Amino acid sequence: MPEQPGASGTRSWWHPRGLSRLRGRGSPGRSYRQLRRALAVGCLIAAAAVPAGSSVARPPVAADLPAPTILQMLQMNLCNSGRAGCYTGRSVTRAAEVITAERPDLVTLNEICRDDVAALHRVLADAHGATVVSAFQAAGDRPSGADTWCRNGQSYGIGLLARLPTPDSGHTVHSGIHPIQDVTDPEERAWLCVDVTGALLACTTHLAATSRTVALAQCGHLFDEVLPTLRGGAGHTPTMLAGDLNLRAGGDPDVRACTPPGYLRVDDGALQHVLASGDIIPARTRSVGMEGATDHPALLTTLTIDGRRTDR
Repeated sequence: MPEQPGASGTRSWWHPRGLSRLRGRGSPGRSYRQLRRALAVGCLIAAAAVPAGSSVARPPVAADLPAPTILQMLQMNLCNSGRAGCYTGRSVTRAAEVITAERPDLVTLNEICRDDVAALHRVLADAHGATVVSAFQAAGDRPSGADTWCRNGQSYGIGLLARLPTPDSGHTVHSGIHPIQDVTDPEERAWLCVDVTGALLACTTHLAATSRTVALAQCGHLFDEVLPTLRGGAGHTPTMLAGDLNLRAGGDPDVRACTPPGYLRVDDGALQHVLASGDIIPARTRSVGMEGATDHPALLTTLTIDGRRTDR
């Protein structure tokens, strides 16, 4: 079960919770009545000092600001093409078990077949009893100019699942193939984003595994060109990207070389990362075992979307 926030002033994914109010205790004594009288006189004096017809802007208080939203997101690389050595045929079943147990609000999927998205869509919708949107983007195949294929004949690529807000304000899917590719690898790597209108721009990608230099360039393309364009059109929506980036913190090159200023990042200690704009705080990250069904653990991260933070 996803952990729920324990403090007031937060809301679980799409469900607002009110701010608690602090109230004083005890009965006011004589000194308190004197203090109130003095404050009232002071307020009258201050009001008299304001010219007629003018107004004084009231500074914002905590109750005026939107409560933070807390959501759980799950990144998984399922190695389900049927062609790689890590293929077991069990990864989608195991992914369904993890989704049912953890009940994430977002799921980003790498190395999957098209029908895997539909299967896990149903699992997430059943886990929440709510509306879920799903999206898929096939990797390109350079020799044929078509999609890369799984062994079962389906298109192979990346996917994303998202539980929609209530009421649903709509969503838009954006996707594409990175313009920079390793020409020695027939698979052309892709990116995929779902813009949940007015709430979140959620993205995933699976960067080049055959060249870290190319992976870094693909990462840079996302953060320098794709995401700024999408965020500009969405009014600077809070943005997160999760995926198997095939880059490490402390590696050569270092994944942090393509992380923009103001973005926060967490990882699984290896190649899977979650990067978030400054108005999202990624925290409470943990790996979830996949029981040998794939060569990567699942990465579960708590994200706090806080409109009170300034997005750099």
